[in-house]
Amino acid sequence: MKRVVVTGESQCGLEDFDDPGVAENYAKIKIHAAPLCTEFHVFLRGMQRPLGGHEAAGEVVEIGPAVTMVKPGDRVAVMPQSGCGVCDLCTSGDHIYCPDKKDPKAICGNETGTATLGQYCVQQDWLLVPIPDDISYDHASMACCGMGPGFNANQTMQVMPTDTVLISGLGPVGLGTSITALYRGARVLGLEMNPYRVALAKDMGVEAVVDPTSDDALDEIMDLTDGKGVDKSVECSSVETAPEFLIQAAALRGQIASPGWGGPINARDVNRKGLTVHGCWHWNHQRDASVMMGTIRGAESLLDKVITHTFPFSEVQQALETRASNECGKIILHPWEN
Repeated sequence: MKRVVVTGESQCGLEDFDDPGVAENYAKIKIHAAPLCTEFHVFLRGMQRPLGGHEAAGEVVEIGPAVTMVKPGDRVAVMPQSGCGVCDLCTSGDHIYCPDKKDPKAICGNETGTATLGQYCVQQDWLLVPIPDDISYDHASMACCGMGPGFNANQTMQVMPTDTVLISGLGPVGLGTSITALYRGARVLGLEMNPYRVALAKDMGVEAVVDPTSDDALDEIMDLTDGKGVDKSVECSSVETAPEFLIQAAALRGQIASPGWGGPINARDVNRKGLTVHGCWHWNHQRDASVMMGTIRGAESLLDKVITHTFPFSEVQQALETRASNECGKIILHPWEN
């Protein structure tokens, strides 16, 4: 199979590797859609090695002897990481927090199979979410990092049409968060200074986007909420100062969810305003799979706006350059297109 390999600073290409095999409850997936996430940092630094990837949708083509939940030909979204499958976190659907994760390559005897920027990967059968027939591979692949963290935030805070939601950072994760909030009928505001992404967010239906570096940023948010502050907010920027800004912008008894990795928060301010702060990473695939797929189905037009670029595998250099430029929404690679 072919995999993406970084060959130098801001240089990459495709190289041939052995296909992964399967064992136990692992299945082999032919990847049809592989979104890009933060891998471009490795590309820019020139760290010469195969590039990872942790988002994929594809078709099951081979199964291990203990597989019971999928069969060859099934269309699936591949959940990231590989939990133990037996702890309370895994059995309740929160495998992403599993403290005893499995090593798929060791179990299956492979040198490959854990990265999704390749033509095949392997995953345990219980971490493969069925894709309904009416949903495309590209759209279904957004169930990973494209929409996953923000979907979790919206689910956790129970975002509804009466809410004003502020999203800090309108990169791919923030735009994916906007999809879910807009689909739920909420009023959505954003914090972003990249002109491309500001324009994209507004085209999607984000009502107003404030430059977070402006001295008047907090005043603008307060003006937009009649001095009340926002009901719910989501931190997607990973900027050091973002969490504290969201605390200041929050309404009394408001909620903040943080898929991002920003700086510290002031517990005194949280207490003073009676806020609830949620740590949100990946979503609960056991409890919410039907809700996620329903959201993807209902938000097709928004997904088509956020997926700004698709590339065949042969154009991976251009794909990573585009991702690194930040002049994009979500980018998807098609490993079987040349």
